[in-house]
Amino acid sequence: MQENLNPIGFFDSGVGGTSIWKAVHELLPMEGTLYVADSANAPYGERSPEEIVALSVKNTDFLLSKGAKLIVVACNTATTNAIAALRERYEVPFVGIEPAIKPAALNSKTGKVGLLATKGTLGSDLFHKTALENTAGVKIIQQEGRGLVSLIEAGFADGDEAFQLLEAYLQPMLENDIDALVLGCTHYPYLLPLLRKILPPHITIIDAAKAVAKQTQKLLGAHELLAPTTAVPRHDFYTNKEAAILKRFLPIELASQVLFSSEF
Repeated sequence: MQENLNPIGFFDSGVGGTSIWKAVHELLPMEGTLYVADSANAPYGERSPEEIVALSVKNTDFLLSKGAKLIVVACNTATTNAIAALRERYEVPFVGIEPAIKPAALNSKTGKVGLLATKGTLGSDLFHKTALENTAGVKIIQQEGRGLVSLIEAGFADGDEAFQLLEAYLQPMLENDIDALVLGCTHYPYLLPLLRKILPPHITIIDAAKAVAKQTQKLLGAHELLAPTTAVPRHDFYTNKEAAILKRFLPIELASQVLFSSEF
């Protein structure tokens, strides 16, 4: 099998996709990475499908200019609104992320599952197709997490405002006796400490990070793009807003690799 030292590219509307980056890095520690945090344009969930596609193209062009061999669309909203257009436009392999509704529905004992996601994800055609295919007989209680991404982007993932929003958003789900909560935005895993304070312990919290990491490994292998196990990887992180915010979500030893860029 051939080996490839080029990096894996990631992009998100901001810092949330670092939750996906961490899962991929844990599974594939030999792989170099490039990460784009398009925080100046966050949140994507409030934008039109046309805007989301245009921003996704811009981010992809930047990552390809830096040599990305595969691109992880580390954003639910960008995946559900733009990944089909990206795959049609570019030859590079793409890995997308969608809310993990299928495993939640398959394992639900109460037949009721909560979904916290952005407006852009909940309103997308791809989301509705996935939901229809995988939730027969299971009630999905959907809730737009309005305001949560902006709080996380501002560094207030553990503050009182985020806690109060989550309490309000989760109350209808608790009243409906859900036994699983699907996190439909890559920013939301950073709310886990607050979520665990609000939700009873029997409710399973599900995100798609590990599944995305496994799919990334699978695609790299299928396209003969895996780096050698002896590789010494480099990791570069780009943001078009405050670098200090992005640094908070990364291992401390990588903080020096966070760069401000106005190129995207």
